[in-house]
Amino acid sequence: MSSRLIVVVVDGMRDDMAKDNLGYIEHLVDVGVATRLSVQSELPSISRPLYEVLLTGTPSSENGITSNHSIQLSSQESLFHLTTQQGLVNATASYYWVSELYNRSPFDFVYDREQKSTGKAIQHGKFYWDDAYPDSHLMMDGEVLRQQVEPDFLYIHPMNVDDTGHKFGGISKEYQAKVLQMDNYLSGLIPIWQEAGYQIVITADHGMSELGLHGGTTASERMVPLYIISNKVKKGRFDFVFPQLAFAPFMCKLMDITKSEKMQALPDLIISLMESD
Repeated sequence: MSSRLIVVVVDGMRDDMAKDNLGYIEHLVDVGVATRLSVQSELPSISRPLYEVLLTGTPSSENGITSNHSIQLSSQESLFHLTTQQGLVNATASYYWVSELYNRSPFDFVYDREQKSTGKAIQHGKFYWDDAYPDSHLMMDGEVLRQQVEPDFLYIHPMNVDDTGHKFGGISKEYQAKVLQMDNYLSGLIPIWQEAGYQIVITADHGMSELGLHGGTTASERMVPLYIISNKVKKGRFDFVFPQLAFAPFMCKLMDITKSEKMQALPDLIISLMESD
């Protein structure tokens, strides 16, 4: 079984709108190719703290990334640190806050747009800072990195769903159109990634309220989807809610690497998702 992994974090994609609009991904669940669960995000349900949750498996109260204004390097071991330490190749096409968390803070817009063999946690990166930077371009930035460096861990982070949700609200026609558009991009890339032998995980950091807000405690702001395409994981739809703090150690499990000491042990329900050898 392959241990190579591509993670796509669609910023601001709420769970119910993913279920209603990700037609290709939901088809893969229906035909037994993919796994679907719902995730409850940690609090606060805002971007930078949740990037840290997804990548380090630690809560805001522990890691110190408490708001979008926490402009500092992470003090935790992320999936980028762990893959580098354990001899793997990593890459990301992401919003610049990811670079600020794991490579250099503050971000230098002149020199940090592209990063190659940096000697830092993120080995290969393409970063953007305009929230309207087209998802079509960002997804291809990720695919170009995959072709160029053949990473063991590739992290792709598009922003247009979140940007549109803030402008029009989380149940608007415009918001749903962006989710549909993301499904279209993924429908072209997933077969390529499968053919290349990658496991694929699709999720979000947080959701979006009807008013176009997030940061609070409502289900629309906290509930996000989790899709997994991996021969290591049982297929189908599962009703239990996946805790977001378990995401990072679960990614370690998929990649067959040792989790950090700060990451929690996986709950029995999540271990039960794994296929027997």
